Formats: sequence, C-alpha cells, structure tokens
Amino acid sequence: MDFRTRPEHLSERFFHNLQADITHIHRKWLDIPYANLSPAQNLDIYLPEEGDGPFPVILHVHGGGFEMGDKRDMPVSAYFLGLKRGYAVVSVNYRLSNEAIFPAGLHDLKTSIRWLRAHQKEYMLDGNRIAACGGSAGGNYAAMLLLTPTVHELEDLSLGNPNYPCDVQAAVDMFGPTDFLMMDEQLAESGLGPGDHSQADSPESKYLGAKITDVPEKVKLANPMTYIHKDMPPILIQHGRIDHLVPVQQSMIFVAKLNKYVSPDKFEFDVLENADHGDPQFESPENMNRVFSFLDRHLKIPT
Repeated sequence: MDFRTRPEHLSERFFHNLQADITHIHRKWLDIPYANLSPAQNLDIYLPEEGDGPFPVILHVHGGGFEMGDKRDMPVSAYFLGLKRGYAVVSVNYRLSNEAIFPAGLHDLKTSIRWLRAHQKEYMLDGNRIAACGGSAGGNYAAMLLLTPTVHELEDLSLGNPNYPCDVQAAVDMFGPTDFLMMDEQLAESGLGPGDHSQADSPESKYLGAKITDVPEKVKLANPMTYIHKDMPPILIQHGRIDHLVPVQQSMIFVAKLNKYVSPDKFEFDVLENADHGDPQFESPENMNRVFSFLDRHLKIPT
C-alpha cells in the first residue's frame, strides 16, 4: 500500500485527490465529534431524503494506507447510492498512523459505533443493523470490526459510551490487506512486485510503530485472519486480479481460511479480473448493485 510508488494508471479517485460531492444531500450532519481525545475523531451522517427511519447504517471507513485519507474522499460517493435504497450512510475519520499507531484507529472506529448506538434515536438510525464497509486499509478495518467486537485487547472503553456494544452485522472488505508479512512475497510471485511493505518506512510498519518483520506478534494482532470464528457475521470480500499494491492473494488466503472454519453462508468472494487497486470498477453501478444486494440480504428487514 505504498502510495509513493503506485503505478500511474491506478485510480486517482481512490488516492484522495478528489472529494465527494455532498451538496445534493439535504439531510446530513457533518463533522460530529464521537470522542474528544483527538480532532480526528469525527463523523458525517447522511440520511435518505424521506422517511423517519430507523434506517440501517452503512459505516464507511476510508482507506489510505492507515496514514492518509478522509471521510469525504471520493470512494464514499459510491455508497451514497444507498440513500435511495433506504440506508443511512455514516462516514468516519479516525486517528492515522502519524498521530497514533495500532490499535488506536480501531479503537476510534469501535468508539464511533458505540456513539452511533447511543445517539441512534436522535439521528433516526437502526443500531441493530450496521455494516462496516471500506477499501484497502478501510477494508482491513471493516473486517476487523466484524471479527473483533469482543477482543478486549483491541478496546478502549475510556473513549466513550462504554455501555454500548461495538459489533456490526455485516461487512464489505474491498482489497484490504489480511496478512502484512506475506504481501511482498505474494507480489513477487504474481509478477506485480516488487513490493516494499516490509520496509521500515512502509505504511504497514508506520501503522504498527515498527518494521513489520521485527514485530510478527503485533502483525498477527492487526491481521483479520487471526480472529475468524464460526459465529462471525457475514462478509463480502472483493479484490482486483491485477492489484499492484495489495495482491489478490491477500483476499484468497483470507477466503481459504474462512472456507476452513466457517459455513459457506458467512462469506462471499468476488475477483474483478481486470481491476487494480482502487479501480473505478469497484465503484461502478454494476458492482455497487452487487454490494447492495449483499447488504440488502443481511441488513434489510423482510416485508
């Protein structure tokens, strides 16, 4: 995920040079603090134009290699399609690695979920129906939110609303890393490398506060695969076949372990054959219809 060396053809929309247009959304609340430890701890709430809810929630987690990005970066706009399908969209900022290392960002995201549940009536949200969705680092976080709501080592209840749970009912992980230590080897094997994820100044090393090869136990704590369990909620995983930053094998090994330990109804996996990292194909109407089909099945109440 080293954005310094990304191929030129990768989508600039993903790499945070553009922000989403939110002027057409009338029911919205922006820059709401969900904790008071850092200015980064704030979120935006967008609601459908009509209805009193309570609306199921898409919690959008931005990417950026754990070191950059913002809740209003362009990728969130694909999820605004959910407003017309009866979803609330909540986009969250969190502490980045230049401010606080792992697991601070995960602490923040869990705190944001607790805050949403504490304020669900005020904002017409359904706190029992939340899906975490994100790409790249945001995909890693979405998977971690799904899999670790009861892992006490990854909690900081002092950030607020400790009496509310932080679980989510589904997740969408687009091209997220699942095992930092295998990324360079996988890129080399696929001919898409060389990677530099294992370098001391890589985004992953900055995220963990040390060169990843020096702290394998800490790497394990940050890998979603560590926490797979048979009672996990459902997850949709998507990855591009020609991803030059997070190799497609990252999702493949994740799915292989899921297939070993959980029932097939707990996960779905799509490979976009000609897609690179942050490719516009992921945000296309066709693919987002696929994403919303998954979310509808797991978050919508049958009528």
